[in-house]
Amino acid sequence: MTDLKITVGQSLRDIAAEVADAVHRVERGETVEPESSINFADWETLARTLTGKRLELLRHLHRQPTVSVRALAMALKRDYSNVHADVQALTEAGLIERSEDGDLRAEYDGIQTRIAL
Repeated sequence: MTDLKITVGQSLRDIAAEVADAVHRVERGETVEPESSINFADWETLARTLTGKRLELLRHLHRQPTVSVRALAMALKRDYSNVHADVQALTEAGLIERSEDGDLRAEYDGIQTRIAL
């Protein structure tokens, strides 16, 4: 497992430049390690998406993948509808996913955040 890279406020031009650089390195025969990254347009969007309760949920899923939202809500001792909304928001943001066997998972060991000024 690796870290998930989150950037805030990175322009599409900068993202495209990073992708182009990786492509050029591969073309030169260099090894390029795969990298998981998510970009949020601004701080407000990140803060709205990654709340304290959602971070707690991510930590739980990292330690113990869970087969259902109901089981996750019970494990966290939280209301089902709130956990369902959190799972949906985190899935849409790319922070959690369902594995092939159906478990909800947070596949990374940590989150690295870079905020553009």
